[in-house]
Amino acid sequence: MIPYGKQYIDEEDIKEVLGALRSDWITQGPRVKEFEDALCAFTGAEYAVAVSSGTAALHIAALSAGITKGDEVITSPITFAASANCILYCGGKPIFADIDSAVVNIDPEEIEKETTPMTKAIIPVHFAGHPCDMKKINAIAKKYGLIVIEDAAHALGAEYKGSKIGSCKYSDMTILSFHPVKHITTGEGGAILTNDKALYDKLVLFRSHGITKDCPDGDGAWYYEMRKLGYNYRITDIQCALGTSQLRKLDGFIRRRKEIAEVYDNAFGDNSVFDIPQESKEVSSAWHLYVVRLREEYVELRKDIFDELRKKGIGVQVHYVPVHYHPYYRENGYKDVSFPKAESYYASAISLPVYPAMSDDDVRDVVRIVKEVTNKHLR
Repeated sequence: MIPYGKQYIDEEDIKEVLGALRSDWITQGPRVKEFEDALCAFTGAEYAVAVSSGTAALHIAALSAGITKGDEVITSPITFAASANCILYCGGKPIFADIDSAVVNIDPEEIEKETTPMTKAIIPVHFAGHPCDMKKINAIAKKYGLIVIEDAAHALGAEYKGSKIGSCKYSDMTILSFHPVKHITTGEGGAILTNDKALYDKLVLFRSHGITKDCPDGDGAWYYEMRKLGYNYRITDIQCALGTSQLRKLDGFIRRRKEIAEVYDNAFGDNSVFDIPQESKEVSSAWHLYVVRLREEYVELRKDIFDELRKKGIGVQVHYVPVHYHPYYRENGYKDVSFPKAESYYASAISLPVYPAMSDDDVRDVVRIVKEVTNKHLR
């Protein structure tokens, strides 16, 4: 089986992890700061806070933004549930805005339509590694006094208008994920990037129980105090050793993803069954996913095509079930909402394998089998 995504771990990564294991610090040590500094150097952000997962990153970013009961936060329905769940964790209300069908990202015009006096923030999701139109989103945020938290779980290594995603040029914070299918991995892990010192200070507190040892008026060197209700979202030195090693290879990982996407573009560009993904002129996608969309006359065959591809060893997936379709959301106020473009996209989408460890033979096998299966269904 060729999965849709997979980590790439080499001997250099293993050596760095072993170095951490043999050191005096396996958590809360120097490798965490080393990893954070490397993330800042790569993205151009001023500050980075590494945490235990992308979901933890979203949660404390929302907390640091001051999202609380009664606040509305606008995000995309085409994302993993965590992008919306982090709003609920804070007592806020997720408000979904429909997508731009061309690139599957949240549509800025739809964001503005959904903005109300209760809106506190926007969480745009860079779906599949293709950056959102952040300049327009930033303009809306400034117009209405909103906070912007970029969900860049798919987009480390992507660029928008010449700036790296994560630079926070058009946002207050950017979150990353280091799950094994993402561009680099720490096993599980995530990070928040920001250029705002006040936000950074809050993030650091929320990451570790709301506790600080920076207490100039304390009783002695042992003293610490809890200033906020925080969480144990710390990441280990073991994970950060792996993350720093992985980050050194990121440019190569992105090049390989682009190579695979180009092969797919050339192989499938003139097929009659599905449309291939588009890349806007002002962006450089990180190609976390390569999602094809069945044309209208083939949508009803999606399950058959999907199942046949898996039986033949191609580990296709669907990204994502729209968040408002999930039973929890339907049972909690979202039963009657509808987002036609997002729902149409979902009905037609199939993600093909794309990850740096794919061999040329793997890529050729995907092309051959996808053509074989889809040609079988030509009408």
